Amino acid sequence: MNGKLLKNAICSAAVKLEQNRKMIDELNVYPVPDGDTGTNMSMTMNSAKRELSVLSDTATISEVAEKSASAMLRGARGNSGVILSLLFRGFAKGLAGLEEAQGHEIANALEIGVQAAYKSVMQPTEGTILTVARVASQQAQLIARENADAIAVWEEICQAGEQALEKTPEQLEILKKAGVVDAGGKGLVTIWKAMLDVFHGEAPVTVMEEVTRKQETTAIGRVDLDEEIKFTYCTEFILEKKKDCPDSFKLRAYLETIGDCVVVVDDEEIIKVHVHTDNPGLALQKALEFGQFVNEPKPKIENMRIQHAGRVREAQNAAQDETYVRAEPEKQFGFVAVASGEGLETMFRELGADCIVKGGQTMNPSTDDILKAIHATPAKNVFVLPNNKNIIMAAEQAVSLADRNVCVLQTRTIPQGLSAMLAFDDNFDVEGNRIAMTRAFEKVSTGQITFAARDSELEGHNIRKGEVLALENGKLVFTDKDLNHGAFKLIKRLVTSESGFITITYGEAVSEEMAEQLYTKTQERFGEKLEVMLVNGGQPVYHYIIAVE
Repeated sequence: MNGKLLKNAICSAAVKLEQNRKMIDELNVYPVPDGDTGTNMSMTMNSAKRELSVLSDTATISEVAEKSASAMLRGARGNSGVILSLLFRGFAKGLAGLEEAQGHEIANALEIGVQAAYKSVMQPTEGTILTVARVASQQAQLIARENADAIAVWEEICQAGEQALEKTPEQLEILKKAGVVDAGGKGLVTIWKAMLDVFHGEAPVTVMEEVTRKQETTAIGRVDLDEEIKFTYCTEFILEKKKDCPDSFKLRAYLETIGDCVVVVDDEEIIKVHVHTDNPGLALQKALEFGQFVNEPKPKIENMRIQHAGRVREAQNAAQDETYVRAEPEKQFGFVAVASGEGLETMFRELGADCIVKGGQTMNPSTDDILKAIHATPAKNVFVLPNNKNIIMAAEQAVSLADRNVCVLQTRTIPQGLSAMLAFDDNFDVEGNRIAMTRAFEKVSTGQITFAARDSELEGHNIRKGEVLALENGKLVFTDKDLNHGAFKLIKRLVTSESGFITITYGEAVSEEMAEQLYTKTQERFGEKLEVMLVNGGQPVYHYIIAVE
C-alpha cells in the first residue's frame, strides 16, 4: 500500500461517509436532539479530505497518514469524531517513516490507534466504536502473521469490523431494545469499507459533500467556493497557425471530448485556447496538428483543485480570524466557555469569560475551534468550560496543541459552567481553582426540558417524536405533553431540603409570557424558602434549563 492509494482511499471514504451520515445519525437511539454521530464523524473526515486534496500524489504513506491525522485531530467534533481522530493518529504513528506498508505494518498501525482511542476514554463501554475497532485490530494481527499483503489484511479488518458491529446490540441493552447497531461503529465500518473499495481498484468517490450543515460553526461567505471541480487542470495556450492549418472547429470538438469550459478563438495568424481537463498533455499534443506554440505568453497549466482548496482554507481562516484574534498571554488566568444563545453568552462574559465558542447541543465545535479561542485568550493559564458531555473530549485534545497552560473542567451543562466561574478565586493557583471550581459545579443539579427528535423506547418510556422530555443531570426521567407542566414537575423533582437557589433559563422557542407563568408558579411554591430567578438565555434546543443549587 502506497501513499497515493491511501490518500485516494481516505478522500473517497470521506465522501462515502458524507453520503451515509444521515442514516448513521438516525441510529442514535437517544431521542434528545444531539450532535449526531454520523455528522460529527463526517465533518472530522472532511477535515482530512481538505488537507489531502492539496497533497502531492508522490507523498509517502507516512506523509499521507500524518497529514490526515493532524487535520482530523484539529477538526474532530463530538466524542465519535475525537475517537475517530485518535484511531487515525495512532495509525499514523504506526506508519511513521514508511514509503509503503505491508500487511503486518498496517495491522500494527491499527493496533496503536486502538490503544490510543481506549486510553482517551475514562470508562470504555463495550458495544461501541471502540469494540468494533479492537476486534478488527485483533483479527488483523492474526491474518498478518500468515499473509503479508496489505489489502488482504484490510479485507480482514472490514470483515471483522462488520461482524463486531452486528454483535453490538448483544453488548448494549439500549441498542437491542431499539433494534439498531452502534452508530459510531457503523460510521467506522463505512469508512473502512469505502477505503477497501479503492484498494480493490475502484475509482474514488468524488461527489462534493454538503458545505452547509446545522453544525457548521464557521461559514464561508463566497458562493464560488462551493463550486464543484469536475476537471483538474486549467490549460491555456496560444498557437501560431501553420500554413495548411485544419479548421479550428476540429480542435474545439476534440477538446470537448476530454474536458469542459472550452474556448477556441481563431484569427488569421493565431489560435487561442482555454480548456479544463484531466489530460493537458493530450490537449497540447492535439494542438500541434494546428500549429506551434508561441514563446510569449507560454502555455499555462494550473491545478484548479489546489487553487480551490487554498481559497477555501483562506476563507475559513478569515472567517475564524473575525471571531478569534490571537492574543499574547498578559494576565494570569483566562476563560473559554462553550455556549449558544445571546443571554447565556452575555452571562458568561459578565462572569469573566474571555472567549465564547458558539456551540453546544446539536452544534459540537471542533478541537480547532476551541484551540483558536484558547489562543485568543490573553492569559498564561486558560480554563475551558465545555458545558456539554459531547464536547469535553474535543476540548481535551486542544490541551497538547496549545501554546499556554490549559485546564479543561468537566462541565456537562450550562449551569455547571456558570457555577464553576462563580467559584473562581484570583487568590488561588491553577490547581486550587481547579479543585474549587470542580467542587462548585458538582453541587449543581441541572434540569433540561427539550423535545423528542425521534420515536424511541428508552428506559421504560415509550416516546413519540415531538413529545416534551425532562432530563435530570442528563438522564431522561419522564415525558410530558405540556411544556410548562413538565418544567414545573421537573423543578419539584430537583428541589431538596438543602436547596437554596432555583434559576430558570428559557430558550429561544419560549415566549416571555410563558416563561413568566412558569416563574410565577415556581415563586408561589418555593419563594418563601428559596431564591427564584428567571433568565432569558435565548438558547436553542432546550426550552428550559433549570439549575438548582
